[in-house]
Amino acid sequence: MQAVLLQLSYLIGSVTFILGLKMLSHPETARKGNTVAAVGMTLAIFATIFLYKYRDGNQWVGLHNYLWIFLALVIGSVVGTMAAKKVKMTAMPELVSLFNGMGGACAMLISIVEYNHLLHEMEKNSNMHPSIGMMLVIVLGMMIGTVSFAGSVIAWGKLNGRIKDKTIPGGQMINFLILGGVIVLGVMVIGGFADQSMITYLFYGIALLAAMYGVLFVMPIGGADMPVVISLLNSFTGCAAAFGGFLYGNPVMLTGGILVGSAGTILTILMCTAMNRSLTNVLVGSFGGAKPGAAGGEAKAQGSYKEISLSDSAVIMAYAQKVMIIPGYGLAVAQAQHICHELEKVLEEKGVGVVYGIHPVAGRMPGHMNVLLAEADVPYEKLLEMEDANDQMGSTNVVLILGANDVVNPAAKDDPSSPIYGMPILEVEKAEHVIVNKRSMKPGYAGIENELFFRPKTSMLFGDAKQVLQKLVAELKSM
Repeated sequence: MQAVLLQLSYLIGSVTFILGLKMLSHPETARKGNTVAAVGMTLAIFATIFLYKYRDGNQWVGLHNYLWIFLALVIGSVVGTMAAKKVKMTAMPELVSLFNGMGGACAMLISIVEYNHLLHEMEKNSNMHPSIGMMLVIVLGMMIGTVSFAGSVIAWGKLNGRIKDKTIPGGQMINFLILGGVIVLGVMVIGGFADQSMITYLFYGIALLAAMYGVLFVMPIGGADMPVVISLLNSFTGCAAAFGGFLYGNPVMLTGGILVGSAGTILTILMCTAMNRSLTNVLVGSFGGAKPGAAGGEAKAQGSYKEISLSDSAVIMAYAQKVMIIPGYGLAVAQAQHICHELEKVLEEKGVGVVYGIHPVAGRMPGHMNVLLAEADVPYEKLLEMEDANDQMGSTNVVLILGANDVVNPAAKDDPSSPIYGMPILEVEKAEHVIVNKRSMKPGYAGIENELFFRPKTSMLFGDAKQVLQKLVAELKSM
């Protein structure tokens, strides 16, 4: 009876994961989808704790050490809840990277624990030899989980500014050699091409090389490329979790890992396509690295920029037929999404059509701007993907850029020496007027100058995004 209830719980958990993922595809149902999946996960966890049985010698026994299990659950729940409640929207990508790294670490530890369990069983029974399939699952889970853990920690450090972008001379070749070493050692461990004591050393050697690879392939990545890397590492963690499901014969763990791995992989491929990048370059670590002569290059004489006052900005927008707002990381830093939504409503009351142009890598993680604007209850229909936004740009009277930089930089189209050359951008210059709100003229996350700020159609509106938008709303209401 317990076995039937356990499998039924796993089935329900798997179904809730699928339903939850489907609901996450739309902002209106995303929160409900998250709750549905969490309920399924909770059911699967408690079913495993109280109903799972395994063979110990000649008898079937359940889990024990309930004190340690529930102590870990309580500590993890408290830490996770506090972190989620306190994190600012600007730090959300860092939190996602850190949580993703913890998932990779768990997958790595599962493989290490199961490998040591196999060694213990082999010591008791000298005739026992693990199957190639079992060793393949253990080694792949440990390898991928370690890469995900190490890479996610580096991504977390880079996003919060503790770690700087650094391109290592000959980095591609070093990564190829490390990856090749991991594969060779993996084949030796899986095939048993050495005595047992040597295989154990090789097993931990794989973990060390995988950690090095995770660090080195993320280290040079920066600028607008970081969201793609976060998505890729997330898919790694899902794959590693799926191997854990294979290891334990646990269908809900397997389903969850497959869903996360496949969704992350699809998202990574879509983002690479949108960024005009190669996924191969991500894997070998040249992704995001500066091209020859691109690391800053020679400073170009940009000329002068022109400023615009708040009152003039309000007049231009009030008498426009269509305004497109381009949100960026600066909007998130200022926590200005709610006042931005209010600006949208005030303009629409004056008969102005308002839409939002969303670049796939605006912000610091996939969907960062979508999440930010959904928090302010901006209608999903107003969020235009990059291609649709560019199609409508020619019929747009005013583009208001709020803290975005690299995703509107013409150098991506015009300057072959630029690190972001080839990346599709929001072509804001097709609009009649471009108003850019920034705190200062400092470069964006990619660290390069933006020629857009010096072009004839562009006017600079300096100041904190929240304060500027509040004043704009007040000006518009007084008109």
